[in-house]
Amino acid sequence: MKLVHRLRLPALFCALAVLLCELVSRPFTAMGIVDDGPYIRMAQHLAQTGHIVYNGWATAMLGCQLYLGAAFIRLFGFSFTTVRMSTLLVAVATAFVLQRTLVRAGIHECNATLGTLAFVLSPLYLMLSVTYMTDTTGLFAVVLCLYGCLRALQASTERAAIAWLCFAVVANAIFGTSRQIAWLGILVMVPSTLYLLRSRRRVLFAGSAAAIAGALFILGCMEWLLHEPYVVHEHLIPKTYSIAHGLWDITYSLLDIPFLLLAIVVLFFPQLRKLRPRTLAVLAVLFAGYCFVAIHPSHLRSSYLLEPIPEGIGEWVNIHGMFEFLLIKGEQPIFLGRNLQILLTFASFGGMLGLIVSLLRNRRDVSIADAPSAPTWTQLGLLLGPFTLVYSLLLFPRASSTGVHDRYLLPLLVIALLCITRYYQERVRPQIPLAGIVMVCATAIYGTVIVHNMFSFYRARAALAAEIRAGGVRDTEVDNGWEYNFVVELRHSSHINEPNVPIPADAYVPPTPLPADTCQMLWYASTPHIRPLYGISFDPNACYGPAPFAPVHYSRWPYRTPGALYVVRYLPPSQIPHGMP
Repeated sequence: MKLVHRLRLPALFCALAVLLCELVSRPFTAMGIVDDGPYIRMAQHLAQTGHIVYNGWATAMLGCQLYLGAAFIRLFGFSFTTVRMSTLLVAVATAFVLQRTLVRAGIHECNATLGTLAFVLSPLYLMLSVTYMTDTTGLFAVVLCLYGCLRALQASTERAAIAWLCFAVVANAIFGTSRQIAWLGILVMVPSTLYLLRSRRRVLFAGSAAAIAGALFILGCMEWLLHEPYVVHEHLIPKTYSIAHGLWDITYSLLDIPFLLLAIVVLFFPQLRKLRPRTLAVLAVLFAGYCFVAIHPSHLRSSYLLEPIPEGIGEWVNIHGMFEFLLIKGEQPIFLGRNLQILLTFASFGGMLGLIVSLLRNRRDVSIADAPSAPTWTQLGLLLGPFTLVYSLLLFPRASSTGVHDRYLLPLLVIALLCITRYYQERVRPQIPLAGIVMVCATAIYGTVIVHNMFSFYRARAALAAEIRAGGVRDTEVDNGWEYNFVVELRHSSHINEPNVPIPADAYVPPTPLPADTCQMLWYASTPHIRPLYGISFDPNACYGPAPFAPVHYSRWPYRTPGALYVVRYLPPSQIPHGMP
């Protein structure tokens, strides 16, 4: 046991489990995925020139993420997969640190391991971990900061407490350059820790100096970013917003958290057997309210509220089993049928009700014999509560305008995971039962399958693009979806044609309209060099019908029938230039 403790084998197991699931899913493709195509091109430019140059799409600073991606390019050569493996490295490290963080928060080693696996093997985490999106690195910054703050609270000497506070500030400052909202670690979490340590004057003064230095670093970074050309600027308060829309989106987000942590939340389901009459009325009201939200017609949504939550929240984890907003023709095939949706909704909602039942019951806490230095619930509340509140408040403007997506919930999911797992350990059972292991395994299978299917689909798009090029059609004459189009645009322009780029002032140029008969190309204004004759579609009869290119099929675990992508005409055959297929 001492050897296991010294080598941190449970945390290492969590890290290797992430790596294994990702390798099984074969996460490689030669095209951009969602936002990461322009980011990968930035990393390539940094590796070639040593300079960070934005290209009209990033709102995040990217910072250390670019340097890590550039390092991988220099070591292994350029490819989309090479750059994405730098994110996988961060994801593996995050799994390791998260397990240690849960242990430091007073959760038994085994429970902390299962709780970590329930999160890092979930579809949301696994999918983001093999893209070059900023969410994983931003989460790493938050988890590192939380770990440092917990170690500072538990330090036996003032020198150790100061060292851990400095570690929290430095780690959060560096990795927060990838995604600015992660800097709430320095701005909120570290001050909360200092408040808890206020009786130790030396620690308070030294920690405050470190936090101020971190804040000045953030200010300098933001000032630098403000003057960089081709950076997309976002305002804290959007110009147009809807409070009602924001409230709906926040409600959807809260309802989605039990599903995204289903492997742990469902363990509370048996608590429903212990209902008391005084809680029956409360649960009836909650159930009635949920039914109203799920079924009552509303102009704010068009579908029923079954898990995975639709309406923009389920951007990554949804019924289609891949990224939702592909913006290509035809309907995506369904991965999760209605019966499975009902089952998942029943399990997540039942687990959430079981948690509420447990909260309403009075039971003596189970002691934590092997974690005498564990923070109290009051300390955890003062450490995590302000961060959760500020983070949620910053999400509300986005919810009121463009909407909250499931990937934005990652830091909140970590906090919820910590609290729920420790609460289960203290109020329900000291050890997570065998059912928890089964649920974690099911989550891992689900996550691996989803990642495999997503990359299989993107590989099919890359293969179809290669087939079209072999037929004599240029990439600028094909609409292969916005993710592919962005990379094509950047081969012919220095930047995406984005109107929210203020520097230089003439960055955005209104594009020349496409011919009137052209099939609609979404986000055409962002990629004006692409004037499509053909497009990619799930439906061979979309637009002006099939073009003379063979369809490409892609694997869809666990279904035997593969998915298929087709090339369709974007102009009437009579208007296709002579010599084209």
